[in-house]
Amino acid sequence: MTPDAPDDDRTVVWPLGRAGRDSTGAGGHASHATLRLAHPADADRTQWLPRADSPSPPVADMGNGLPVGTLLGEFELTALLGEGGFGIVYLATDHSLQRQVAIKEYMPAELAVRTGKNQMQVKSERNRETFEAGRKSFVNEARLLAQFDHPSLVKVYRFWEANGTAYMVMPFYEGKTLKATLRDLGEPPAQAWLLGVLDPLTEALTVIHRQQCYHRDISPDNVMMLAGSQRPLLLDFGAARRVIGDMTQALTVILKPGYAPVEQYAEIPGMQQGPWTDVYALAAVVYFAIMGKTPPPSVGRLLSDTYVPLAQAAAGRYSNAFLAAIDHALVIQPGLRTPSIEQLRAELGLDSSARSPSAPPQLDAAPQRAAPAAVANATGGHPAPRKSTPLIALAAGIAAVAGLGYGAYSALSAATRPATAALAAPGAGLARAGSASGTGSASNAAAGFDVGAEFERIQQAQTPSFKLRARATKSRLRIGHDELSFTVQAERDGFLYVQAYGSDGSLVLIYPNATVGSQKIRKNQSLKLPQPPIVFETTEPVGPTLLLVMVSARERDFAALEPRKDGPYRLLPVGADAQRIAAAQRPSRVPFQAGRAICPDGSACEDEFGAVVLRFDTIR
Repeated sequence: MTPDAPDDDRTVVWPLGRAGRDSTGAGGHASHATLRLAHPADADRTQWLPRADSPSPPVADMGNGLPVGTLLGEFELTALLGEGGFGIVYLATDHSLQRQVAIKEYMPAELAVRTGKNQMQVKSERNRETFEAGRKSFVNEARLLAQFDHPSLVKVYRFWEANGTAYMVMPFYEGKTLKATLRDLGEPPAQAWLLGVLDPLTEALTVIHRQQCYHRDISPDNVMMLAGSQRPLLLDFGAARRVIGDMTQALTVILKPGYAPVEQYAEIPGMQQGPWTDVYALAAVVYFAIMGKTPPPSVGRLLSDTYVPLAQAAAGRYSNAFLAAIDHALVIQPGLRTPSIEQLRAELGLDSSARSPSAPPQLDAAPQRAAPAAVANATGGHPAPRKSTPLIALAAGIAAVAGLGYGAYSALSAATRPATAALAAPGAGLARAGSASGTGSASNAAAGFDVGAEFERIQQAQTPSFKLRARATKSRLRIGHDELSFTVQAERDGFLYVQAYGSDGSLVLIYPNATVGSQKIRKNQSLKLPQPPIVFETTEPVGPTLLLVMVSARERDFAALEPRKDGPYRLLPVGADAQRIAAAQRPSRVPFQAGRAICPDGSACEDEFGAVVLRFDTIR
């Protein structure tokens, strides 16, 4: 495929452990970690694998970066991940919350230099206005991203100004760029695969467009396919880069030919930027995936349009409707182009009622031949066990939530809150399960379906040999102070499944989910949950929450429960819907609420699992 135009702001990730400077001019450092490189020249395919027995890295030769060991508040820098023209990204330990994060520092190397311990200052007074404008834009971008919470948007935990510059703290993400993924695929992807990528990306763009925020730099390099889940993540809004480019008239810094629509090149009457600007760039990414090259540059198309519609160039390989939607989105005149992401979704058939409740379709069609990239401004997940790849630890926000107390559904589905998944236990009245007592929620009782009783039946149907044990770190959680966590251990290998039930009658399958995929627990392994990228905080209202924890010898199928996708989770039926589904099931030793074991080739097999019900009480 034809490579993209160079991007001066692209954060380059180089192999940790490489001594001295590499060809990018970025500083390396020795033996802090092992790096596995599939292609030595390809930073897109680098995996950062920390080694517990590695000696502490030296602090010398960090280029423009701060030394390893530097403390920025509660954050300790542990590695220099990458450096671009306008920022430096570090791996850091958050000593307050005991997690790995990525920290991006505003550092326009052409305008500023580091002095003293951590201090930064402009090289010349004539650069000050540009430097300050870029810093302000950097902070505004961080503030904006911190307001959004969607699995396909970079999450910002916090940001601040200090030392003459600014910082933003993000999850540490791992994966490969879409560009690298397409290259590895070796052939144009199937339509279902492309739709699986476009579905969450267009959802994410819809979220930011509703706030009159536009990305304006969408390209295959700025989309990451997360390790494990293969969920696409939209990277690098690059606000500081655009501001500095505008002030220095450096169009080559701002735009990527082939992906930038004509209205980005100049303020022309009738050609303002808007949602249609991101529509064009996203469609150009699809064009690149199908044709292996970018569309002709938009400014050239104004004079002589050599664009061959995909409806002709890719006829027979994709549906006519799909190709027509992309062609419409690539119309050169903004007034004639697809006007919004919502309209693009409609033309692509990405209607929520027609989508599968599970993860995006056909994402696994992308081969996993290479190690993923350790990229500091992108999100990751745990690979599904069927890939036979190791779990990759990461720290990332997931679709945030309003709280299990106000309902398991509200708590774990809405992608509208800050990075951590807030888990507030429900009000009183949960059905009995194990030591829990109650009468069941009113909505379920009225419909003749008792989730707590179903949890108890599943526990009674478990296979004794699993000897599953689950223990809450704390069973009473103070709102705004404690985080929900628990430990699981079993005497057999198996796959983890967790359902969360709130007193409002909502029920959510929280493990597995589209963010971290399936999780497997080994015999006698003590697994503490949640693990990054998931954190369950407690919020209003007070009351109890039930968790059904299962470890199953085989992966389980919940399709018969008619789950509905909501963000990375699946909402399970309750009340009359659950009663109707239960009545349609064949009699079985295992309650339908537990799903069904997936047997080889559809043949009969033993359904063996362990089950424990936990209760948490949220208090003020």
